[in-house]
Amino acid sequence: MKADVRARIAAEAITAHEAGPPALVATVIATRDDGAALLGAKMLVRPDGSVLGSLDGGALDDVVREEAPEMFRRHGAETMFVTRDGRKVTRQQASERQAYTVMLEVLEPAPRLLIIGGGHIGKALAIIGDLCGFSIEVIDDRPEYANVERFPEADRITRGRFDEVLADYPIDSATCVVCVTRGHKHDETSLRLVAASPAAYVGMIGSRRRVAAVLQHLLEEGVPREAIERVRTPIGLDIGAETPEEIAVAIMAEIIMLRRGGSGEAMREANKARRGVAPPERRPPGETAGG
Repeated sequence: MKADVRARIAAEAITAHEAGPPALVATVIATRDDGAALLGAKMLVRPDGSVLGSLDGGALDDVVREEAPEMFRRHGAETMFVTRDGRKVTRQQASERQAYTVMLEVLEPAPRLLIIGGGHIGKALAIIGDLCGFSIEVIDDRPEYANVERFPEADRITRGRFDEVLADYPIDSATCVVCVTRGHKHDETSLRLVAASPAAYVGMIGSRRRVAAVLQHLLEEGVPREAIERVRTPIGLDIGAETPEEIAVAIMAEIIMLRRGGSGEAMREANKARRGVAPPERRPPGETAGG
């Protein structure tokens, strides 16, 4: 690969990681036998399908372009094994035949977690979201909650009335919004301003009765039904969460599941499904195999 092309790939990759738009970088990290000349070859794929550079000018390039849309959808990074004629194989199969090992990595800015409400759940969400690699942003109207001492992991903390702050708050397709304020009035105010935004995720905490009332009010006010229907509420995955920390885990699990394209199943059952193993028969509680 020419030095100028490699330099352009590096420059665009850095830009994608720091500011976007995202880019997929494919690198040949291992070869077999006569493929040594391709070791280290790089190709960059943009979301619109255009490319910069090349791995082999043929089958490998085609496979990477085919995989790109799914990688962008899952914001992923993975290693794949490809034969010389462009067929994906398993790691074991790759060790038995001439195959290339290609690393695929989507480079993009850190996803943003916008936490509306700085209470106990908001605090736990900030900690867990930070551990998961999200850029943390917090909004609250109380000075004792919206401060760096309470949220040292936050990249941005804004104090003010929810309606005033959210009226022109920057929300894009890399933003996940979670409404966990201290009351349905603030939840409704916040949701009114974020439901129709381009956010990747919008979720609101609350009991079914409280949530239903808020959503009905927004519909009556003219918020588009499609915007209301995309709100994840009740929020989070059903793991039996009760404490603020457990609820935060359930919320982050749902966000990661949607972001990465997961199923939400137990890994044991998901792995069985991938291998084509039928799940165990489910019986009502108390019923034994013998009836």
